[in-house]
Amino acid sequence: MFSDDFLSLNENPFRSFLMGGFECADQQNAFGNRVDLYKASGHERYLEEDYDNLNQIGLTTIREGIRWSVVETQPYYYDWTEVERIIKISQDKNIQVVWDICHFGYPDDLSPLHPMFARRFSHLCRAFVIKYRSLVPDGVLIVTPINEVSFISWLGGDVRGTSPYCMGQGWEVKYALMKAYIEGIEMMKEIDSSVRIMVTEPLISIISNNQSDIKSLLEAEAKHFEQFQVHDILSGVMCPELRGKAEYLDIIGVNYYYNNQWINETHEFLPWAEDPPHPLYRSLHSLVEIVFAKYGRPIVISETSHSGEDRAKWIRSITKECISILKTGLPLFGCCFYPVVDRPDWDHSEYWHHSGIWDVFDTDSLVRLPDSQSIEMIKVFEKELTTLHVLI
Repeated sequence: MFSDDFLSLNENPFRSFLMGGFECADQQNAFGNRVDLYKASGHERYLEEDYDNLNQIGLTTIREGIRWSVVETQPYYYDWTEVERIIKISQDKNIQVVWDICHFGYPDDLSPLHPMFARRFSHLCRAFVIKYRSLVPDGVLIVTPINEVSFISWLGGDVRGTSPYCMGQGWEVKYALMKAYIEGIEMMKEIDSSVRIMVTEPLISIISNNQSDIKSLLEAEAKHFEQFQVHDILSGVMCPELRGKAEYLDIIGVNYYYNNQWINETHEFLPWAEDPPHPLYRSLHSLVEIVFAKYGRPIVISETSHSGEDRAKWIRSITKECISILKTGLPLFGCCFYPVVDRPDWDHSEYWHHSGIWDVFDTDSLVRLPDSQSIEMIKVFEKELTTLHVLI
């Protein structure tokens, strides 16, 4: 069905098709302030309850992050206290964790352009695998070394939205992050060659609103395909000096949100809910087909959500797309709702997105309140998966 270059990697390693992700961003925001959404969302406080809630609706595979800025407060000295707690509780609750090593944040003394960045990151990766295997010696370990390299290199390298607060240096930041990414994989594989890698990058569509002009079409298409630079570097097609390998492109996670399609000339977002759809809007199914045709690797919808009143409607839309993909036989391994618990904004912490399956309205107690319509749509999703004999 897909690439047989490394057949041992083709088995679906996920415990459930439907997954949940907890916000774990710990970067410095646009104002230079450190954020910690693991704490701010209350996940630290309600960790056991959050896992119980997911178990009740059948989401037994989740995404978590170690929070690099918390783990390594001094170079090469690691505090795994909270990571150990997550490991223990997830094991007790029969929850499978997919681990982000870096979810946007770096220690205070580092940025991607620091000359020791890759070395520090690779040693962190090695130390994490050693720690994890000391507690869980058996079973699959799935790791995302750095989440959304494309996005964070733009945010920190081109628009000064986070460290290193640069303009016009997005490629330099991306190159540095991918150097660290690959060296991190090498270090992890030295300790445990069975570690699975899930790359998680935005899945976007960039089109031209001038369909009669060849130059405009080509410019938009070139911008569209820039989203695959990370995959090409990781697999060794681009920048082979960074030592990428085909097998490092193991599972392709695509992060897909309602605002992931826009017009190149105006940056105007294409509406997703129009009926009939906007003539230039590409279905998620068609975008996944592009990824599969290019790389032939299994795919996960590794992040998806909508904020506010359209949450349930978005879940229903994603359900239809995933079912359509599965019916064609493409290797779609799962779909992750991210975040499953509400979160505050990075830059304006008083504003909460209300994009989770569980809302937070009381920002003192951080008590979780289920969004009943979203949960109902997840149940519909599970029912449709069952008809296809997909493990939910």
